[in-house]
Amino acid sequence: MYDTGTASPPAPADGPDPHHSRHARRFGLPIATCLVMGNIIGGGIFLLPASVAPYGTIALVAFGVLTLGAIALALVFGRLAHRHPLTGGPYVYAREAFGDFAGFLAAWSYWITTWVSNAALAVAAVGYLDVLLPLHGSTFWTIVAALACQWLPALANLAGTRYVGAVQLVSTVLKFAPLLLVAVGGLFFFRSDNLGPFQASGDSALGAVSASAAILLFSYLGVESASVSAGEVRDPQRNVGRATVLGTGLAALLYLLCTVSVFGTVPHDRLVDSTAPFSDAVNAMFGGTWGGSAVAVAALVSMVGALNGWTLLSAQTPYAAARDGLFPKVFERKRRGVPTVGVLVAVGLASLLTVYNYTAGSAAVFNTLVLVTTFTATIPYLLATAAQVYFLSSGRGDRVHVPRFVRDLVLALAAFGFSMWLVGGAGYAAVYQGVLFLFVGVLVYAVLAARKQRA
Repeated sequence: MYDTGTASPPAPADGPDPHHSRHARRFGLPIATCLVMGNIIGGGIFLLPASVAPYGTIALVAFGVLTLGAIALALVFGRLAHRHPLTGGPYVYAREAFGDFAGFLAAWSYWITTWVSNAALAVAAVGYLDVLLPLHGSTFWTIVAALACQWLPALANLAGTRYVGAVQLVSTVLKFAPLLLVAVGGLFFFRSDNLGPFQASGDSALGAVSASAAILLFSYLGVESASVSAGEVRDPQRNVGRATVLGTGLAALLYLLCTVSVFGTVPHDRLVDSTAPFSDAVNAMFGGTWGGSAVAVAALVSMVGALNGWTLLSAQTPYAAARDGLFPKVFERKRRGVPTVGVLVAVGLASLLTVYNYTAGSAAVFNTLVLVTTFTATIPYLLATAAQVYFLSSGRGDRVHVPRFVRDLVLALAAFGFSMWLVGGAGYAAVYQGVLFLFVGVLVYAVLAARKQRA
């Protein structure tokens, strides 16, 4: 269906894969669901309760609104993946609806989101590693540990999709025990006087909710994971939508329970300055430090699992764009089911950004990175939801009865409005930096388009 430009379309998702080997294996529904949950439940759930604590318990309202928006996005991505079950996710949908330039912007923005998120996850991982080892006494070993958290998942990716799925399944299973301990057990130790003020910042109620949601979106990045890797999912028209909705719904439920428990077990004034809020919560529940250390281990497993999935996503979108001539051809190289050049470039950029974090001060830069990813992530979200509105309004979609059409249109409009609201909540500084990233991409597109025209 690719009728925009002269670029050849990607191979069908169920067609033969010239790069297939015993190390490349398509994901079934359980692995695809784990991919979604593993990418969503990464560093965000373990660190962001402390990041939004300065806003007060009004952040819980933001979490509720954000959950509804994330589920709306998940449903839209499920419908889009059913229509176009190809690797690339938002890039595929934007290009099919609006042409090459829109597809490139979606791919470029999403690519930036993936490797900047990897840098932020590495910073968060070191915060929990410091609970186990006194790394902050040595800047050198802190940087080494952060780089190791990125390169080990990258090596798993380079080994093939078979190992990516195995790591994702193991890390998702192992992280659930401590998360459920905090989510359920914390309710028995809940104390309302730990919550602090409802609105702690000087912002208006709407401003505080918007600002909190913009930070918390980082914890929901990944709802599109299954659609981005649709070409590696068995029966994508059926499994991608199910995995997206199922993974997002389960992650959202766990998120809300965990956040309420952390807010109710750790005193507000201590939570604001915490670098490992879940460890502090378990220590408050059981006393001592053994529980906090166990949660720190679980947090590290979770973050490594998230980095494993995000590393794959950081290579899949430029791979799909490169096949259409919208990214440098070098990103098209694939081995054992994994775009190897995309993995290496993404982990290299994230490593450089991680080193910069510790040179400039990781605490301040973490929030900045989170907000930048909020802006860059909303660009492909906006384009994908607008593409769904276009498909429905133009009659290019499958014929459905009126109630289903109305349902899909309302969901798409709600997801679009939700994404616009997040752009406003990201703040001027994050939008400014994100726009700079986008303009660099425009220059890259100009060069690639010129080469394509000469050819």
